[in-house]
Amino acid sequence: MCKTHYNPIHCIIPPYMLTRLMESGNKKIADLAIKSNFRSFRFRNDRIFFQKASQYEKDILGLIAKQTGKEIMQMEVYDCRQKTDLIGATLLWDSKNNQKITSVAGKNVIKGGKASWDFYWQLFGRNSIDNKGLLIRQYVHFDKGMDNAYWDGRRMIYGDGDGLVFTSFTSDIDVIGHELTHGVTENEANLDYENQAGALNESFSDIFGIMIKQRYNNQDVKKSNWLIGEKVMIGPKYALRSMKAPGTAYINHPELGTDPQPATMDKYQNLPNTQSGDFGGVHINSGIPNFAFYVAAFNMGGYAWEKAGRIWYAVLTDVNLAQNAKFADVKNLTIAHAGRIFGINSPEVIAVRQGWLEAKV
Repeated sequence: MCKTHYNPIHCIIPPYMLTRLMESGNKKIADLAIKSNFRSFRFRNDRIFFQKASQYEKDILGLIAKQTGKEIMQMEVYDCRQKTDLIGATLLWDSKNNQKITSVAGKNVIKGGKASWDFYWQLFGRNSIDNKGLLIRQYVHFDKGMDNAYWDGRRMIYGDGDGLVFTSFTSDIDVIGHELTHGVTENEANLDYENQAGALNESFSDIFGIMIKQRYNNQDVKKSNWLIGEKVMIGPKYALRSMKAPGTAYINHPELGTDPQPATMDKYQNLPNTQSGDFGGVHINSGIPNFAFYVAAFNMGGYAWEKAGRIWYAVLTDVNLAQNAKFADVKNLTIAHAGRIFGINSPEVIAVRQGWLEAKV
């Protein structure tokens, strides 16, 4: 993500990645990274407004879907034609007409958006991002060579990538699920976007993003490779993040170096609470709760969403989850909900405890 403390603009590429690219010796990569970084500031201001908007204002702006009498996915897909004018974007597809579409990026976001909507509705009875039938608007081909994907509080926006380090940001279902889950978190816990709370915000998006992809691909905990954004990064050895082994998603990358994520609390990075410091390392330190979830889900076996996913969703929607929550708070809540759902002496509780133990929280 990118941010302004409590009103961030949620994007999949963290500041530390863009900083490395802006310092690249390849002028094309550096120039496009600078443009991508600049665009994030535009969306930041939009996000501040949308987060503070009243229900009436959201309704007037079309952010709340009209009641249809039943819960169905409502989605629109627009083509920005590599421009930055969202108002002038062309409607490619909408769920009402379900017209044929030839755009690969358009097909990708329909697939990812539907997989995300189905995941939340079929497993948790959640009606879209806000649980009130929010119309999901997705914009593809934003700007030329933009290295990012954004959730700005009311819509998804995807760049095509620079073609050298990143390809289209519509390529991975988990990236789409990750960004849409930021909307779920915003409507539920609304976790502060700094320090441990911010890292938890990022982690919840990775956790549900990976499960959305696993469910779409019918992958159990052993079959999944637990990589986030493996298709977005160019090269077979690279991904944005690894939940199974944080710090190994990319090693000695010619432009990005080596993945800085820690897996355990003793390696927690106390970074400055500034943009250049990733607001206390929200993308970096998210590797710790990510690893705890991976261990817990793997030890439970089967499909991650059937047990571990139920526990983490219960925590995300728990009114006792504070906006400034720390890792230990989520540890305690996951153990409590595991006991409530499966029994206090259940294997699931043991698995959750083991996950946090291995993450050294």
